[in-house]
Amino acid sequence: MPNQRIIVLTGATRGLGRALLTELVAAGHTVAGCGRNARDIETLRATYPAPHSFATVDVRNDDEVAAWAVEVLQSVGVPDLLVNNAALMNTPAPLWKVPASEFDTLMAVNVCGVATVIRHVVPAMVQNRRGVIVNLSSGWGRSVSSNVAPYCASKWAIEGLTKALAEELPAGMAAVPLNPGIIDTDMLRQSFGAAASGYESPEHWAHRAATFILSLGPKDSGKSLSVS
Repeated sequence: MPNQRIIVLTGATRGLGRALLTELVAAGHTVAGCGRNARDIETLRATYPAPHSFATVDVRNDDEVAAWAVEVLQSVGVPDLLVNNAALMNTPAPLWKVPASEFDTLMAVNVCGVATVIRHVVPAMVQNRRGVIVNLSSGWGRSVSSNVAPYCASKWAIEGLTKALAEELPAGMAAVPLNPGIIDTDMLRQSFGAAASGYESPEHWAHRAATFILSLGPKDSGKSLSVS
């Protein structure tokens, strides 16, 4: 298929990642995805057989990510697009009431996990001197609200990390911090409660988002963008 791309997607088993996966596969692209729930990964394997590839991976674990990256690069190929989507939301509370373990876990997934995937996947993309890295940010990566300080901190970190990465990539590549917008996901329900149902569904969002993400290129590198 013309313009078929190889796409690596973290957090592929639920929420925005799961919805985006459906759109990308429907558009004819090959997706290598990961998630932490083994049962959900088995469902994806049954639903989307080869050439697609899915693995149970905890992005906090460097060894797991390293092994997954080797498998993806060998069996699927060097990605044209890497989407770092995996993330956690903290239980809403003033910062001083957030347990250290919860704060550390959130940072380990939302920030360190992104860096770990980049560490093991992007060198092959750099060697090819092409490809786009999209790191999912948030409106709370550019503004703040009470009771979500850990999440805000993690997404502000993603903005800076991605913009710095964009400066390091060779010409022809791109790194983009992308605000997906406000979508009715489990994560949003943690902070918005029942009011989250007033926002668009992941499936509706993904139809627009897939087209937008696939349109990104070197001209967009280092820009803080939002799905439009």
